[in-house]
Amino acid sequence: MKKMLAAVLSLVLMLSVFSGALAVNEDIDGKIVIYTSMYQFEIDKMTEALKQEFPNLEVSFFYGGTGDLQTKIAGEMGDQHNGVLSCDMLMVAEPAYSLELKDYGYLEKMPVDAPETLFREGLSFDPEGYWYPVRTLNMVLAYNPEKYKAEELPKTYQAFAEDAGMQGMISMSNPLTSGTAMAAIVALSDKYGYEYFDALGKNKVMIESGSTALAKLQTGECKMIMILEESVLRIRKEEGSKISVVYPEDGVILIPSTVMTIAENKSANANLDACEAVTKWLLSEAGQNHILDGYMHSVLKGMPCPYDSIDTDELAKKDMGVNWERCYHDREEIRTKFQEAVTLSK
Repeated sequence: MKKMLAAVLSLVLMLSVFSGALAVNEDIDGKIVIYTSMYQFEIDKMTEALKQEFPNLEVSFFYGGTGDLQTKIAGEMGDQHNGVLSCDMLMVAEPAYSLELKDYGYLEKMPVDAPETLFREGLSFDPEGYWYPVRTLNMVLAYNPEKYKAEELPKTYQAFAEDAGMQGMISMSNPLTSGTAMAAIVALSDKYGYEYFDALGKNKVMIESGSTALAKLQTGECKMIMILEESVLRIRKEEGSKISVVYPEDGVILIPSTVMTIAENKSANANLDACEAVTKWLLSEAGQNHILDGYMHSVLKGMPCPYDSIDTDELAKKDMGVNWERCYHDREEIRTKFQEAVTLSK
């Protein structure tokens, strides 16, 4: 009888613990819409994780490149929407757009405990709490060792643009639509001047999606591409690809992607409690483990690096750095210079 009673008590305890775990965020309900530039496979994983963490909250994602999201939001700011956006949160590629939306008065402060001790050293965040880094992207070079030897290929971003032996066989994403590509050309033009764009144009760089560029690496049509590290890490693990990352000797380009909440009177669902809860979860160890699962680097101190990558702190020492104020305020000038040198020169 005593053994049976002990077993029943043990079962009750287990059920209560399990129930408690499920009930952590059961009080968060309603709906939120998140605009994001994360890849679809990352969105799918994040959607499932949020369902488990917030069982009574409906979370919808809308995907678009940062440039496309900027265009969409600009339209929603127009009179036909009375300035109210169709989203509640944003997870975009880089901080420049966060600076802009803060200036426009479109963001809501989100309280996060001691952010100065939370984030990895050197990461940008808004000291007033209007936006935070949620994932660190890493722009790199990549090649196919089954088609070309590493010693025959560039080891720097400078050589990627200037090596005549690469002409017509290099590729990168479009900075007019990709926030990470925009961040990269800002960093590279700071380091090498607008002459860097001229070199890319003379070397006949192809402007195309990362998936197209990776396919061309597989066939040998491209010798080397500029691409996000996560895209390479993913196919290495999930597809057994031999495509390899080159961490350029003249510096990597680390890009802190931001999370922000739209001001209550300008958001689709005015659900600030849910936005705060989701923000805090994203910046927790559990949320950051999903960032690592997406082959991106965590923003938190002490977290490991993603599959098959280099220690995040070591990468940070080689970071070229991006002037986010310039990326924001000089955006149109930089895009125009790039178009003139690269897109329109063909």
